Amino acid sequence: MRITENALKRAWYRIAADSDLLDDVMLPPIGTSPDQYVQRAGDPGGLYLVVGEDGTARGYRGPHREIFATQDLDQVLYFAAEEAVGDLAEHIVAHSPGQGAVTNLVTGQAEMLDGINPAWGGRFRGGGTDGARTVQPCRRDPLERLAWIAGTWRDQDPYTNLAFFRGEDISAERIAVLHGADPGQTAAGTRLSDLRSMDGTARDHGAIVWESFCFGQAGDWAFLMYHETPPGVRADSAALARLGVTETVRLSACAAKAIYTFDYTREGHRVDDDWGVLELIWYDRGRAPYYRGGQLDFLNQAVRRAELDHPELTNEFELYFHALETALGLRLPQQDIEAGTVQAAQWARGGSGRADALPSG
Repeated sequence: MRITENALKRAWYRIAADSDLLDDVMLPPIGTSPDQYVQRAGDPGGLYLVVGEDGTARGYRGPHREIFATQDLDQVLYFAAEEAVGDLAEHIVAHSPGQGAVTNLVTGQAEMLDGINPAWGGRFRGGGTDGARTVQPCRRDPLERLAWIAGTWRDQDPYTNLAFFRGEDISAERIAVLHGADPGQTAAGTRLSDLRSMDGTARDHGAIVWESFCFGQAGDWAFLMYHETPPGVRADSAALARLGVTETVRLSACAAKAIYTFDYTREGHRVDDDWGVLELIWYDRGRAPYYRGGQLDFLNQAVRRAELDHPELTNEFELYFHALETALGLRLPQQDIEAGTVQAAQWARGGSGRADALPSG
């Protein structure tokens, strides 16, 4: 059936008539242009539907943030129902004391959707657009590989930037030098604890971390942690590609402005569905953070799996980091970082990182 405004309203009326949950719930406002969002949707962040002449329905949160596009009527109705149960679940949480309602938020949404349409409940649990579960349930400590750092990282501790690099036969040392690390210290295997006691002085830890890098290898990824790189350093995609890097993930925190960003690059191209800079504060428990059915839908699925597997994690940054670990394999060595045995280096003198400063072997 070709999607039109009338077709959507008739279909929604039939579904709402058979569901006590949706009995008083209105279909999200519908228009012919995202420019009408403020006028029709009212509440910033609410779902707004735009139906085109070709029968394509697009969902928007704000006039510039498209979150899905489809010609499947059932899918549009599902997204509208998902929005409705999300609003209801959040209302319940807001009016419930303690953390119990928070931990049951996502399972509660799934159960509500089960009551409307069991297929929709399964689709919600899968986190994607077709109900397929591509991420297996987690049966281990969700904080053991990457998410352990999420809580303190939000306050820029231990570093503002967490960067990860994957490729064939890549070298963490060469990547660190490219970003401005001293090549002599990287070649010597200097540790963070060595920098703290350099020249026999007990230097302030805060001063050390602001003028140094920590780096290493964990799983399939090399990692680099730092606050800022020296002026004049260029570690762009082309330079990284020459070192064999094919994928990068960069996470940055600016606690003072409450800005936390995620940047994923593959084969020199940013994976972002043309959304531009991706801020982590877009993620709310029970809401898919990225474009539905898009390039990052695998993360929508991983986030939902994390929410269902670990309702005990009330910190959304921990949930998101655990999803990154399960979807991409990211990890950081907690013991080495906390003990200061992680490899480290100061900035190179002259402020210029050179990828050829280390021997190729």
